[in-house]
Amino acid sequence: MKTLYFDCGCGGSGDMVVGALIDAGAGFETIRDALGTLGVAGFDLTAEKINKHGITATQFCVHLDAGRPQPRRHLEDVAEVIERGDLPDGVKAASIATFRRIAECEAEVHGTSVEEVHFHEVGAVDSIIDVVGAHLGRHLLGIERVVASPLNLGSGTVLSTHGVLPVPAPATALLLEGAACYGSEAPYELVTPTGAALIAGWAEGFGPMPEMHLEAVGYGSGTRDLEDRANVLRVLIGESTKALPATESIVVIEAGIDDMNPELFPPLMADLLAKGAVDAFLTSVLGKKGRPAYLVTVLCDDARVSDLVATIFEGSTTLGVRMRQERRVCLERECKSVDTPFGSVRVKVGRYKGRTTCRSPEFEDCRRVADANGVPVAAVYDAARAAAVKGEMTDV
Repeated sequence: MKTLYFDCGCGGSGDMVVGALIDAGAGFETIRDALGTLGVAGFDLTAEKINKHGITATQFCVHLDAGRPQPRRHLEDVAEVIERGDLPDGVKAASIATFRRIAECEAEVHGTSVEEVHFHEVGAVDSIIDVVGAHLGRHLLGIERVVASPLNLGSGTVLSTHGVLPVPAPATALLLEGAACYGSEAPYELVTPTGAALIAGWAEGFGPMPEMHLEAVGYGSGTRDLEDRANVLRVLIGESTKALPATESIVVIEAGIDDMNPELFPPLMADLLAKGAVDAFLTSVLGKKGRPAYLVTVLCDDARVSDLVATIFEGSTTLGVRMRQERRVCLERECKSVDTPFGSVRVKVGRYKGRTTCRSPEFEDCRRVADANGVPVAAVYDAARAAAVKGEMTDV
């Protein structure tokens, strides 16, 4: 499987993505000729080799004709421009989908509909060129899978048509939902809306570079010169035979407690689960000054963080909690029912890539049926699992 890895240590923008793909082997002339069929006048394209802190990178630039002002466009207008281009159908569909995602985020930020969104910076001709050029470059390189490092967002503020905005800008932040990212001391916007839409939209996972036979490396240059680092986006491309599992974001909340009556932990854990925690558990640890302690760990969605932190403070003696966001892989799950000699029992069935990997009888069902029949819980559990393995399951 042809895999592309984005190394986003200095963020990323639409022109940096295109520049990196050209640097890695996507033909500039082919991209330039195809973009010339969009029917939009008033621009010229260049792809030049420049040096950024000792690294040679390709700087892809859209040079606009100041004498031909570009109109503000709605999503429908952008789609019409893309549809009339002499491009592969997949490139057209993917490019329009990227702009639709941007429009959805802009609409949410400004409290309007997708159809009413006026594309300002991201609707200008250079953004259309960047988005379409990126999808075309991916097509030309035959990229089947994309993985990315966490994105460096920078810090500070950015000037837009809506005034001064914090980094990341509101729409950019929405485009990055589910992506791994971090702020840094660099006082600039390092990830632009088009960069966020492309990288976060393409990547099926975030983290270290996956195992692959490396075939090409490309560097796309940003326009700004930074004092302490090369302002480049690196792509590494190669063949990989290991499929990356689908991931999702989860928040981990932790608190170490060494001064609480152990009798109070069970109700605390019950309250956390009742308030919507995905999971909550205790780990015995050795705290400061050699004291035996417990580590309270809670897994939850972003929307539950505030309520669960309040529950920890109200139900424990801790003076603080720490939080981090992680990626996790989950099986596809469904609940089935099996008949045993002792009665009906529900079974949780887990599947990975369509293959059943887990069949777990519900313990409380097993205990209820065991009590009703005067038999050991283990006997009911084993019977339920055996029926599930045989496929003797029905919908609940």
